[in-house]
Amino acid sequence: VQLQAFGGGLVQPGGSLRLSCAASGSRSSVHAMGWYRQAPGKQREMVALIFSGGSTAYKDSVKGRFTISGDNTKNTVDLRMTDLKPEDTAVYYCNVVTTYGPYWGQGTLVTVSS
Repeated sequence: VQLQAFGGGLVQPGGSLRLSCAASGSRSSVHAMGWYRQAPGKQREMVALIFSGGSTAYKDSVKGRFTISGDNTKNTVDLRMTDLKPEDTAVYYCNVVTTYGPYWGQGTLVTVSS
């Protein structure tokens, strides 16, 4: 399974960004897709997940600011991020969970700074 992520960049505090990820090559069912992030010196953490049935989960600190959406037919997942804060600065990783296990994208850097 290959994951390709797009959309990182530099944004000022209070700004918005959209991350997109497409999964290809999966020969099994996709159970969930989502985004994780890793800030310098910190562990990777879950940001948002969307499950095959459509339910979602978010890290508490991004609730109300980030929205995850997905297309099961295309195996794509987007993360709309608004009201970005400096503490959102991190490398964001796309993740997909299939019957055969989890797969990770290469990461895209999001920097929130004035």
